[in-house]
Formats: sequence, C-alpha cells, structure tokens
Amino acid sequence: MMQKILIVEDDREMNQGISLFLSEHGFAVSSARSIAEGKAEFEAGKPDLVLLDVNLPDGEGFELCGWIRRSGRREVPVLFLSARDLEEDMLRGYEAGAEDYVTKPFSMKILLSKINVILKRNTAKSGMIFDDGFLQIDFTRAKAEVNGSDCPVTPTEFRILRELLAHRGQLLTYEVLLDRLWDGGSQLADRHALAVNINRLRSKIEDKDHKYISNVYGMGYQWLG
Repeated sequence: MMQKILIVEDDREMNQGISLFLSEHGFAVSSARSIAEGKAEFEAGKPDLVLLDVNLPDGEGFELCGWIRRSGRREVPVLFLSARDLEEDMLRGYEAGAEDYVTKPFSMKILLSKINVILKRNTAKSGMIFDDGFLQIDFTRAKAEVNGSDCPVTPTEFRILRELLAHRGQLLTYEVLLDRLWDGGSQLADRHALAVNINRLRSKIEDKDHKYISNVYGMGYQWLG
C-alpha cells in the first residue's frame, strides 16, 4: 500500500518538483498551496505525512501544523520546509509539533531520507494502522472507520482484525485463530461461533467493492492483499 504525502507549498514550481520526485519514489502525493487548501486536502486525502511551508498566502504554516495536532489525526508527522532559517522560526516549528524543520534550498535525496526515517519511526511508534482509503483501523485507539464514518467494532472483532492483518495474505487455520484469540480456544466451543464473529465483522467493514476477509473452506481465514 502506497504511503500518502501532502505537500503544502505555495511556490508552484517547487510544489510540482517535489511532487514529481516523491511520486517517482513510490509515494502517493497530493498538493495544496494555502492553509485553506491544505486543510481540505488533509481531511480528504488522509496523508501519512505532511510537507509544510511556513510562508503561505493566507497565513503561516505553524497555524496549519497546530490545526493538525488538534485534529482527529494528530499523530500525522509534519516536516517544515522553509527559507526562514532563524533559530526562533525553527523553535516555533518544533513547538507547533513538527517532526523536523528543513531550510531551503535543500537536497531532494536528503529530504527523501528524512521522510523515510520519519515514516518508519512513526509507524513503529503509533502501532498497527491500516488505511486503504475506504477502511481505516487504528489499533492504538481501538477505532475503526468505514468510508469516513465511525464503525462500531467489538473487542473480539478487534482481536480478529489484529491477527488477520498481522498475517495478511497468510492462511490462519480455525485452530490457530481459536487458540490465539480466546486463550487456547476455551471460550469458543466450535468453529461456528468463530464464523459468527467473522461474518458479523465482514458485514461491518465490507461492501460489494471492498472485500477483506476470505474463508478458505474447511481450513480457515485470511486477509486479502
């Protein structure tokens, strides 16, 4: 799954240059040129990281960074890109909640390296998060959303999701799931009870265009993709 980066930079040429470079290195990129556009793109695109200029037509990037930190996705890392190289500006960036502050001009290769380090660190810090644009699951907050709306998922269903996602693409047999999910299977007497839980979960997170859990008849279940 491609990681998403939002670039908020009012210099059209620089915005396009960074977008092209990151796209060539496997990222899904969206762009904005103002705070207002940045907020709209952040809410619509659900990026994994934001590259943010300080000087924007409708205010300073510090304002947008603070807004992100107060949002429902406050964990998304922000990396400032700015020609303002004064120590006080850098401190304001870090105080606003930025992961890093890069002064212009900068090397694209160095920028890419910083992005990769931040994303790797943030993934490890935030725990398992799944987001394909339709289904979002944040295990650290026990929260799930389907197509942008809250999805009520029970603790048992979260345990099922965690096991399947941790072994995505692999077949988990009925016995393995029963053993891992319910203390050696002692709380579930048979496969039928497991099937009831999984079918209920599928009814919540799947539709005709989005299928996640496959039942391998007579063997077990696996997470598709």
